[in-house]
Amino acid sequence: MKPRTQTTTLMWLLLVVFGLAVSAAAQPPLPADSAESYIVQVADGHDAVSIVGATGGSVTHQLGIIGAVAADLTVVQHLRLEEDPAVERIWINGLAELTGKPDRKTTSKSEVVETHYPAHLGADALHLAGIDGSGVTIAILDSGIFRDNGLTKSPLGSDRVLTEYDPVVDKVSTTSFSEDDHGHGSHVTSIAASSRVTSDGNYNGMAPGADLLVIRAFDASGSATYADIVRGLDWVLANKDRFGIRILNCSFSATAQSFYWDDPINQAIMEIWRAGIVVVASAGNGGPNAMTIGVPGNLPYVITVGAMTDNYTPEDMSDDLLASFSAAGPTVEAFIKPEVIAPGGHVLGLVKNNAKLAQDHPEFHDGGYYFNMSGTSQATAFVSGIAALILQDQPQLTPDEVKYRLMMTARPAAFRDSAPVYSIFQQGAGLVNAFEAVSWTEQGSANLGLDIDADIAGTEHYHGPAEAYAKTIKAKGKETTVYTYYIVGPDGEPIEDDGYLWNGNYVFEDGFAWSNAFAWSNGLAWSNAFAWSNTVAWTDALAWSDAFAWSNAFAWSNGLAWSDAMTLPAWVNVWVEQE
Repeated sequence: MKPRTQTTTLMWLLLVVFGLAVSAAAQPPLPADSAESYIVQVADGHDAVSIVGATGGSVTHQLGIIGAVAADLTVVQHLRLEEDPAVERIWINGLAELTGKPDRKTTSKSEVVETHYPAHLGADALHLAGIDGSGVTIAILDSGIFRDNGLTKSPLGSDRVLTEYDPVVDKVSTTSFSEDDHGHGSHVTSIAASSRVTSDGNYNGMAPGADLLVIRAFDASGSATYADIVRGLDWVLANKDRFGIRILNCSFSATAQSFYWDDPINQAIMEIWRAGIVVVASAGNGGPNAMTIGVPGNLPYVITVGAMTDNYTPEDMSDDLLASFSAAGPTVEAFIKPEVIAPGGHVLGLVKNNAKLAQDHPEFHDGGYYFNMSGTSQATAFVSGIAALILQDQPQLTPDEVKYRLMMTARPAAFRDSAPVYSIFQQGAGLVNAFEAVSWTEQGSANLGLDIDADIAGTEHYHGPAEAYAKTIKAKGKETTVYTYYIVGPDGEPIEDDGYLWNGNYVFEDGFAWSNAFAWSNGLAWSNAFAWSNTVAWTDALAWSDAFAWSNAFAWSNGLAWSDAMTLPAWVNVWVEQE
């Protein structure tokens, strides 16, 4: 017999674009005749629209990518669906919001400003060689873009925004586009693909020749519902061939409240990855503590990006830092995250002067075009741009192969004696490098041991190579449990190399402090014998088992995912500190 359908709660999720904290608010009891929005998922072979319609519920969104619909349901209709054997899951459709903090004021000039980052990440040399992302389409799921030629035109002056889709009203626009009233979407798009060029011939964006697809899921206040986001993802999947979509940029993050496979956004993104689209997701801004990776960054398949900062000295890499807000792994399922890091501190990008961000924080806008902002959202956009450069040069590559190249050519932060400053759980493979990623010739694939077909079908799920042990310390009469995280190798034994053991502190080891001895290492990894071979990328994933658990403090118990009991307070306007 099919178990009783569990109603689960997305609640009031705060999707962190460059801010901190996602939480939930308790919902008061509803009158019997009052309707509330839900996401209803049905079993394969059943029609969600018909099933919901039979109860009298009103369908608002068709979410075919996860076999679901969003619908307004009364209490009675909701209860009828719970008893329907064809209904697998019911989630309360929560509200998601973009939040964050801009950074210090930029120049007052409105002309094209040097952003430095394409040069620092090795993209400028590629631009000179004609590799600028041309022929590659990046889909940006965000708040839209504003009408600036740097965003809407290619380096040759041709239109390059292929279309805009608004999942809120289910509308496609191919000739006229909505303005970005919030500003965040414009900022991340300009990082990935601005075609503005300085007097010295340097582009502002990483992939200035890329085509763009705008998915405008977030409104002027920076908010969106889960249903709108999933409908946007559904549209991307349905139109990938029509527009040649190769990359999806997800500069948002929500606190994980279930295993990766049980989140509706993750379910949709797994379908997109399987379809051949590279998905780049922000780690989230809940750092620096361990196990703070958000959704969809906790999905093992995608490329999850953390943030570093140049410490306000763009020409001097010796004092660069991992951004303190950058979320760290491992995930609850023991996967190593983030895979890579990219610039995310006080990043210069395009935001119109009457956007909400500029109006709320005019001191951080130059009054013309440019705005400074910090967050893993910005870091994510850099990596999406690099992915476009890779795919222009090697269009046959799969998402797993693109991920492999980015990780293999990243540079971990290390002292001059090659000892890592940060653990693998904080910086992954290290700082991305566009030139090296495009030039890489070794064949290989990430995500070994993962069967995405089985994962989507629900016949098998996976866990990664991380483990932890707990130590209880007592200070001033109070006991505190401290965790140390480590990695188990292919032979089942702990990896003892530097960088694979982490006590959860901001720097890798007590006593390490920043000095001029720090530099981004030219080495590929902490241990060439472990993480970076054709047969082992991090390590083969293992099939999930109920017997697997780190500690009772880490994993959810069976049936707890998306529980109505999770009633954390909602946070609005929780900003990332300036870095």
